Amino acid sequence: MKKIAVRKKMIQLSTLLIAAVAVSGCTGGGAAPQAEAQTKAAVNESGMPIVTEPLDLNFFTGKSPSNGSKFEDTLIWKTYKDMSGMNINFDLIPFETLTEKRNLALAGGEYPDVFYSARLSSDELTRYGQQGVFIPLNDLIDQYAPNFKKLMEQYPDIRKGLTMPDGNIYSMPSFYDPSLLSMLVGTPLWINEDWLEQLNMEEPTTTEEFRAYLEGVKNTDLNGNGQADEVPFSAAGVGGLIDQVKGAWGLGTRGLGHKFVDVDEETGELRFTKARPEYKEVLQYINGLHKDGLLDKEIFTIDGGAVNAKGQSGVVGATIVPNPETVMGRKDFIGLGALEGPHGDQLYSHIKVPMVHVGAFAITDKNPNPAATVRWMDYFYGDEGAQLYFMGKEGETFEKAADGSLQYVKDITNNPDGLTQDQALAKSFTWLGGSYPGLVKEAYFKGSETLPSSLAAADKAKPHAIEDIWYNFNFTPEESEFMTSTGQDIQDYVTEMEAKFINGTASFDEWDSYVSTLEKMGLSRYMETYKAAYERYSSQ
Repeated sequence: MKKIAVRKKMIQLSTLLIAAVAVSGCTGGGAAPQAEAQTKAAVNESGMPIVTEPLDLNFFTGKSPSNGSKFEDTLIWKTYKDMSGMNINFDLIPFETLTEKRNLALAGGEYPDVFYSARLSSDELTRYGQQGVFIPLNDLIDQYAPNFKKLMEQYPDIRKGLTMPDGNIYSMPSFYDPSLLSMLVGTPLWINEDWLEQLNMEEPTTTEEFRAYLEGVKNTDLNGNGQADEVPFSAAGVGGLIDQVKGAWGLGTRGLGHKFVDVDEETGELRFTKARPEYKEVLQYINGLHKDGLLDKEIFTIDGGAVNAKGQSGVVGATIVPNPETVMGRKDFIGLGALEGPHGDQLYSHIKVPMVHVGAFAITDKNPNPAATVRWMDYFYGDEGAQLYFMGKEGETFEKAADGSLQYVKDITNNPDGLTQDQALAKSFTWLGGSYPGLVKEAYFKGSETLPSSLAAADKAKPHAIEDIWYNFNFTPEESEFMTSTGQDIQDYVTEMEAKFINGTASFDEWDSYVSTLEKMGLSRYMETYKAAYERYSSQ
């Protein structure tokens, strides 16, 4: 209860800060007609350069550990600066501290012209959009973003997911081509094919066959070192495994963007999956794996880097990562498709929302030329810009094969100085680590998701992959206040109990008490709030 009280105090303080920003923001208003006319005159409607006079902008920018420390020095941004006539100063904020720094900037009023790769939430876009900190992009997209406008026409769910309750669009997203299923799967369930052959087993297609494979790994010296050091399944936490197997019990019918609520296909009604009897069976299944020593003993504490190190050492039998080939240096793994569960359910629900980051790009009221800024961003929602962003310049960073496909040059794939591919890429690119706004398509994205093994895993998933994927729902300020307080408490309690049920510190005899606690915490209102957001989403 102390945790909940602390959160409520934090929310109250946050509300006061937001109110203060709102009051101060009211005096700014919109751009004067004369300034608007000057802005339009300074922007070329098509082609390059974008502006008639050089333009400097400051970007608050999320940075992954894989990227270099100065974006301005990379090939793509030097090239695009020369093309566009716009000079971008990227203020790099590590993803580890991004949320804190972003919140301080917004609440304190010391924010830049643009938030780029900054992982803004729908709640932040709604709140600060209504206060005037983020400017509406509806008309700007219509006038200055032909690539993105075309994308929204092709995929109407983009507009539904971006439109806030006040009817405005305040951001441009990261968008994965929905036909590139391997990107939407992201992190398949991998098993060691060599060990499968040693065990004389067929590839698992059911939850029990998967369990049998893990038992075989535990009981056999498959790496041949004379030690019982094989780890049947390892991952950073149990969340990925839950999401991979819950489809075997018919859960997760609308994808990974909504982990707590989906649709009952028989009734068409929304349901809170984490209180369902089927979900209890999911946890009982994973608890059985844990009890029998088939999960990594460190699974609740280990981080991704340590998982990758174990995989690299050759002791892991199954895992959930983007691709063992790139993160573990192992080419002996294959991805599994949808596993069939005990009641005949076989659903591949581990599918991400194609619009994976709603708030990847947002323009603030401090921006001197929003029209030029939208044009600058729109370039990367077209094939030409996306190719530059991911592949760079032909002859320098990539070459065209005889079949027309693009391949990185050998200085990147087989660096003479001994750099890994990611290290070599970081000299020219900034897409490593994700969260970037723009369009991702197989033709020019060469991340681990487009390796042959990842594409093969996606092909296995395809026959049972969910098709009706919910994009994000956008809550009103009042709904957000509930969802970030009581709603978050409910979700935190679920996560806490998941771990306890799996590791055995909570008995499944306590399941009814667990469900009752959820109801007392406000589950009915949680579902009412979710339904209201769903109805708005569906009506657009």
